[in-house]
Amino acid sequence: MKSSSIFRESSEKTERWMVTNKGRLSPFLLSSLCITLFFTGFFVYHQNPLISDQNFLTLQPQIGKGHWVPDKRGSLYTNSSCSTLPDSKNCIKHGRLDRDFLFWRWKPDGCDLPRFNPKAFLGMVRGKKMSFIGDSVARNHMESLLCLLSMEETPKDIYKDGEDRNRIWYFPNHDFTLSTSWTKFLVEESERVDGNKTGTGLFDIDISKMDEGWYKGLPNTDIAIVSAAHWFFRPIFIHRGDETLGCIYCNVPNMTQLSPDQGFKLVYASVFKHINECENCKKDLVTVMRTISPAHFENGAWDTGGSCRRTSPFGVNQIDLQSTEMKIRTSQIEQLEVVTKQDHHKGKKKFGVLDVTRVMLMRPDGHPNSHWGNKWMKGYNDCVHWCLPGPIDTWSEFLMAILRQLR
Repeated sequence: MKSSSIFRESSEKTERWMVTNKGRLSPFLLSSLCITLFFTGFFVYHQNPLISDQNFLTLQPQIGKGHWVPDKRGSLYTNSSCSTLPDSKNCIKHGRLDRDFLFWRWKPDGCDLPRFNPKAFLGMVRGKKMSFIGDSVARNHMESLLCLLSMEETPKDIYKDGEDRNRIWYFPNHDFTLSTSWTKFLVEESERVDGNKTGTGLFDIDISKMDEGWYKGLPNTDIAIVSAAHWFFRPIFIHRGDETLGCIYCNVPNMTQLSPDQGFKLVYASVFKHINECENCKKDLVTVMRTISPAHFENGAWDTGGSCRRTSPFGVNQIDLQSTEMKIRTSQIEQLEVVTKQDHHKGKKKFGVLDVTRVMLMRPDGHPNSHWGNKWMKGYNDCVHWCLPGPIDTWSEFLMAILRQLR
């Protein structure tokens, strides 16, 4: 990833100044500098006045470098104080006995990340519509944010579809709408069926067409949090219109075999292009792309007895920075850069990166495991989603830092 030398030198000087003067900084100044570093790392926008030779600015995320530190304060809410907390994420209700996983906070190297402030957040999004677009982990993030915000104002549940996949909540005092739009792959998809019309688990996706389930609602959206990941780890034929580009996890003769990160590149490149060129969308639409959230199955996969029984975070030296998740994260960010650097776009759409992959690789202790109360899948452990409250609450601190820079 490249940036102009002027901006890069400025960023490096700021970091050096922080290191040499850290002992003399007040907590307020440290927090302010952390927001600045977060901004330079996560916010991608066009026509930066500091940079004349490119339309968009993209720098490597800074705030994702750090470690988890003990925190006696814990979350703003508990599993009993949040009235909207979904049963499947209420790990304590379903028998989780340890509590240590609740008392850790992300500490970026060189600065302090401000704690989530629900009152300030609601003030920033007053009159806006925010949509979480993606799979069930996107829903998990929305549920976490909903609990955090409910400590300031109780939201109204105004819509739920028949499958409880798409939800809309409304905060009347702030005229703020928070919703989820569920989608497997972000693009148009269909599952192949056998002679009995039973799903085979093999999918066809067309990257030239967006999933209308979310795309049709984009013109009414002010802030879109885009993510999708976990459905890609299965046999998928990837098409662009009538052209078949290849397949993930399927050994078919004379077929190009694609890795998951290659599949992500194709899908996310098309998604960002469609958002960037959406003529009916609001000119100041903000799109925040969340990077892949890692699973932590050990001693097996989700359907072969895998579990996640750890009760404390990993250190930096315990995670694999060359893992599949890290490769996918890189491909997601690269495709966003490609689209945002295009010269032909003259609108005011803004793009940001909510980079959680490395941060969450260190939290194998944050999943429900067996404590998710599912009646239909007894014996299966959940090492994909996150307990509420839990480490996923940190994502909203990251999100707040991004939105704060847009004011």
